Amino acid sequence: MRFSRRQVFGFSFKRFVVCVTFHLVVGSSAIFAGPIHEKTVWNYDDGIFISTEGAIPNGPCFKVSIRVTALGFFDNLKRIEVDGQTVFRRGPEVLTQFPDKLDLSFSIRDLPCSMQLQSNTQSHLTPASVESLRLTLFWKRGTALRPVKNVSRVSSRVERIPPYATELADTLPEKFEWFSQFEVPSQDVPLTDSLVLIFRTTDGRLAARVAARL
Repeated sequence: MRFSRRQVFGFSFKRFVVCVTFHLVVGSSAIFAGPIHEKTVWNYDDGIFISTEGAIPNGPCFKVSIRVTALGFFDNLKRIEVDGQTVFRRGPEVLTQFPDKLDLSFSIRDLPCSMQLQSNTQSHLTPASVESLRLTLFWKRGTALRPVKNVSRVSSRVERIPPYATELADTLPEKFEWFSQFEVPSQDVPLTDSLVLIFRTTDGRLAARVAARL
């Protein structure tokens, strides 16, 4: 029996499709045979670093830069998430709680107001405006806040920020950066809790809020 050239081409093409489909199915089975695990790792060798913007109502805007540390505790500390499960490790050791105390340090300095912060963009931080701020600390678990008790101030200082245009130093307002350090009790606090800092003015109005979390 003789086949036309068109019939031969069609027959060969069908065989090719069948072979390709077969190999794709086999390959897919091999790729997805085992479970897929999503893993994310965060390193906290030097502690927790965060920053936020704030504004004194009807006054200047500012930036708060925060660091949370503890002697030796954060060395090689890692947060590992696999399939939605969180584990904290320091080398082979699994950790679940903070140490007995944490060192909290932060600085406050001028910052141009962003569109989200409605304030007077022409004013600058002054010793009086910074002294009007009151800091309150909370431990946050889920949506619940509980006050941190027995917080003690370790140190505080103010440094003058030299102007970039030194030739105009006499005509520019003086700018400063304020530094503070506190000792925060943290015994028996789970590593999954967040340390919340809330800055308010003396009349209770909110100036800034930020959460430090692992």
